[in-house]
Order: sequence, then C-alpha cells, then structure tokens
Amino acid sequence: MSDLGFVETQRVVLGTEDDPLTLACGRRLTHVEVAYETYGELSPDRDNAIFVCHALTGDAHAAGHHGDPARRGWWDNLIGPGKALDTDRFFVISPNILGGCQGTTGPLSIDPATGAPYGLDFPLLQMSDFVAVHQRLLAHLGIERLLAAVGGSLGGMQVLQWMVDAPEQVANGVMVASSSRLTAQNIAFSAVGREAIMRDPNFHDGRYFELEGPAARGPKIGLAIARMMAHITYLSEEAMTEKFGRRLQDKTADVHRMGFGVDFEVESYLNHQGNTFLDRFDALSYLYLTRVMDYFDAFADPDAAARIAAARSRALVISFDTDWRFDTSHSLRVLRTLERAGVPVTFREIRSAWGHDSFLLQPPGYHETVAAFLDHAHEVCS
Repeated sequence: MSDLGFVETQRVVLGTEDDPLTLACGRRLTHVEVAYETYGELSPDRDNAIFVCHALTGDAHAAGHHGDPARRGWWDNLIGPGKALDTDRFFVISPNILGGCQGTTGPLSIDPATGAPYGLDFPLLQMSDFVAVHQRLLAHLGIERLLAAVGGSLGGMQVLQWMVDAPEQVANGVMVASSSRLTAQNIAFSAVGREAIMRDPNFHDGRYFELEGPAARGPKIGLAIARMMAHITYLSEEAMTEKFGRRLQDKTADVHRMGFGVDFEVESYLNHQGNTFLDRFDALSYLYLTRVMDYFDAFADPDAAARIAAARSRALVISFDTDWRFDTSHSLRVLRTLERAGVPVTFREIRSAWGHDSFLLQPPGYHETVAAFLDHAHEVCS
C-alpha cells in the first residue's frame, strides 16, 4: 500500500439564481458553492465512484496532502492505492457539507440579498439538504449511480439519508459508528456545547464578524469549551486511562499546593484540542451542524427502509465496542430496521480501545471489513 501524493481542493457553484437550492424548510439558496476533492480515476462506464461523507468537524480534504506530506487528509489511512477505498480501482469523491466552514456555503458565506454574511439568518438545515447538495455534485461530475457511499458518525447519517431519499443512486452504503437517530443523552451533549458558544460574550447574536479588536475573534472561549466537552465523548474511558491516567504535568509539583490550573495531563490535552480547533472551525457551523444531527430520524417515515429494499441496495453497518457516543445499540437499530424490510445488510462490531474516534483509526478488522465489502460490491457491479 502507498499514500496519495499532492491533491487540490476544487470548488464548484451548484446553486444559482436561475437554479436555486430549495431546502427542506422551504427556503431557497441562490448561491451554493461546494469545496470537494477527488482521488483515483473515474472508469469509462462511470461505475466505480465512491462518495465519502464526513463527520461533524471534517472537511473535503480526506486524503493525500496539500504540500506538506506530514499533514495528511483526515481519512488518509482508509483512502489510497491498495487501501480499503483503493484509488487504483475506485474514484473517490469527498466534499465539504452544506453549512460547513471549509469552502462550502454556510452561515459565514455572503448572503446575495444583503451583501453581508448570513450569520443566524442562514436557514436551518436538515440531513436531506446535505444529500441534495451531494446529488448536485454527482450530476456535475456526470455520475448517475454510486458504487458506494461511505461515512462515519455524521457521515454515516448522510449515507443512510441518501439511501432513504434516493436508494436507486446508492448501490451500497457503509455506515460506521453512526446512528439513525440521536438519544436524549447525545442531544444533551450537543445542547451544552451550543450553550457554551451562544453564552460567550463575543457571540454577539451570531454576528461576531461585525466586531473589531480582540472581540473580532468571536466566541472562541465558548467554541473551545464545546470542543473540549465533545472530545471527551469521542474517547473511551479505557483510552483516556491508558493515554493519561492520573498523571500530573509537573511530576515534581507539591500536590498539597495545587490550584485550579492545568495540573493533569488530560487537562492539558483537552486544552490543546480546544485551542487547535479554533484555527480550523467556525462557531456558527458548529451550531448548525449539531442541530441537524439532533433532528435526524432516518426511519420516521415507516416506508423508508422498504424503499431501500425495493432498490436492492446493500448496506454495511460497523460499530466499535468502546464507543459510548454512538454505542452498538445505535448500529443494531439500523441493522434490525433494514433486515426487517429485506435489505441485504452486513453488521460487525469491532473491538477497539479508542471509542468513537475508532472510525478515524485502524483497529484490527475494521479496514479489512470495509475492503471486503467493497471488493464484493465491485465484483457484483463489474
């Protein structure tokens, strides 16, 4: 196996005044720009395309590098020559989702009607809106049907929604560490993160881009806290114990003179996660995208799974045994709902010490399971 080399992020306008994107809420976007990357070559029959849907804080840069080989895409261990998403055989498409902040239209984009950023005037989104933009990107690329759509966490939710909305377009869906609907606990975690952002004095009713001076950095404290808390849910207790234990930053410090600073290694780690997040993500996108997840309910329509079965689409559902953010019960609900409808579905729970973040890593059996499923899909479609 080898790694992809230099890749470029491309941009395309997929919604215009003459061809606006009508959202599930009824509002229209008259300018929709999408950032995306592709890896591998599209076959002459255009039948080898795999669409990658990213998680909450992901972006279009899933594999390869942008000039520094040490800084690679977020799913580089899965995408590339000889890897599970083998770019010697597959044409892989990876966009930034609607509402994001890495090149695709979102709350900080310019509203054509006002000439200023949308802020909180940006419309609330639903999972089907992500899919609608994905479909426009496929049409732009001249692809009618995907060999597979693959995603982890929020990415897996997009895959499932796509299979519900347009099952004839997705021959195979791969959903990793994902869910068909959030539990009250998951909604609660997101609610606290949003409150931290909106209660930050520099949130400025969502128009922090109008501020000047130090405040112009926006609700950075709130966004960092939201990221810190969310990151706790991405790791298992086993992983945190192994990585940090109760170790102190300063091994020579007098434990009887400790204050409220960053004393433990785990505290330093969370601070680092919160601070580095500020350089690459926007607070408004965090609000909008987490709210989409809250309201997502793929099987609210009782005929949803039956539509997938009628299209003869197949599915792979993967969970990790230490993932407590979307524990295996979430995947089993997807499995059983699809099975009852007659959808051919494969399920595997993978042993991993790393909790929810396992979908970004390479625990034994994970990539092999994805590769075997896609190999079979490719053989059937060839």
